[in-house]
Parts: sequence; C-alpha cells; structure tokens
Amino acid sequence: MNNRLKRWKGKIALVTGATSGIGYATAEALAGIGMKVAITGRRAERLAELSERLESEGAEVYSLAVDQTLHGANCEIFQKVSAHWGNPDVLINNAGVGLSSNIADLEEEKLQNMLDLNIRAATLCMQEALKYMRTREEESVIINLGSISGHRLVQGHGGAFYSGTKHALRVLADGLRYELAEEKSPVKLCMISPGMVDTEFHQVANPGKKKPEYQFLPLVASDIAEAVLYILSTAPHVQISDMLMRGNHQTF
Repeated sequence: MNNRLKRWKGKIALVTGATSGIGYATAEALAGIGMKVAITGRRAERLAELSERLESEGAEVYSLAVDQTLHGANCEIFQKVSAHWGNPDVLINNAGVGLSSNIADLEEEKLQNMLDLNIRAATLCMQEALKYMRTREEESVIINLGSISGHRLVQGHGGAFYSGTKHALRVLADGLRYELAEEKSPVKLCMISPGMVDTEFHQVANPGKKKPEYQFLPLVASDIAEAVLYILSTAPHVQISDMLMRGNHQTF
C-alpha cells in the first residue's frame, strides 16, 4: 500500500451507486486500504452481495438501499451513516444514469431521471457532506464521477442530454471548489471524467441493444478505482480538479 494511503485507514467513505461498475470497484478498493465503507444503490441484493464479500475479507461495511431521486433520500443517507459510524471523511459521488435519446424525442420521465440523479442528487450529496466536513480542520475529500462527455459532445449517439448533465456537474463542482478555496477549507473537491468504461452502464442507456463492440480497449471499472486511490494518496495541499481518462486508443 502507498504510504500516503495509510492515513485513510479506519476513516469513513461513502460510495453512492455501488451496486455495479465503478461504484462497486471503488468500494472494493477503499475497503482494501482499510476504510470503513458505506455503500448505497437501488438494488438491495447487489449491495448485500458486495457487503457479504467485503466483510468476509475483514472490511467494515454499511449498506443502504435507496433511490437517490426521491426527495429527502440524500439527507437520510448522511444521517444514517453519521448515526452508524460518524461523519464521512470521503464522499465518492458516483451514482448517475445515461439514457440515450435525441433531445427532440426525449421522454419527460427520462429527462427528469437524469436531472434528478446526475445533478440534483449529486449536488445534494455535496451539500450534505460539507455540513460535516467543513466543520473540521482535518482533510476530507469529495470525488465526483463525471464523464469526458462533460467536456465535449459526440454527435449522433443520442447522448447530448447526458453530456449536458455532466457538464453541469463539472461547472457546479468548479463553483463549489472556488467557494471552499475562498474560506481556506481543507476539504478537497475533485472530479474524475472517464471516457468509455466497459460496464453495464451502456446497456442501461440503450436497453434492448447489444453490448457495444469497441474498436479500442476501453477502460474498466478498476481503472477508475485506482484513480480514486491516487487522488487520496496525494498530499493534503494537492487537489486534482478534474482527471480526464480514456482508453489509450479512444479517439473521441
């Protein structure tokens, strides 16, 4: 283990959207460095599976099956984690959804779902985390999972609205980072913006369609988890504002 990661042993991490993909791999990685890991997601059976496996390896895990698009849900997550263990030291703001459609044809329900999870829930989690983090003098970290789609738009893939939500999250994170810098807060606010990652995310975005055939070797969830650990390993005065990642041969 990187010596700088040892300072996080016994600290509390909250990972949203931990039932699969990046959230699942990140929870594994954080448990692997000795953090207490609270995990959330909509699918209780997936959370139970992950909890059981990590606990069998000696990790401390607290799972909460919750739909973050519901009003009051995000506040409740932090209240329960705080009551169970104490206030989180690290927030991995990972939960998100991409639903492919041309903007002109995007159904209101899908539109609202992306707004509620990708922007509203993510912002509320940052707010809730800061209620605890900004009262302390020690280092705390918020890591938002963005997307390279928040930096550019690929035409013809039905992902423009999703790109818009990830761009909005990036702008909101930048604004909040400036606020924290002005008050000399020790809280670090970071983003990771991956390109294509080989997870079930794309099947959710395109239900009924085959798994995409990549013309290059995409990232995998553990690549993003390693990026999370890298951010946590940096010195307290180092802040990774936005880490863009893509497979070596991804050209878009």
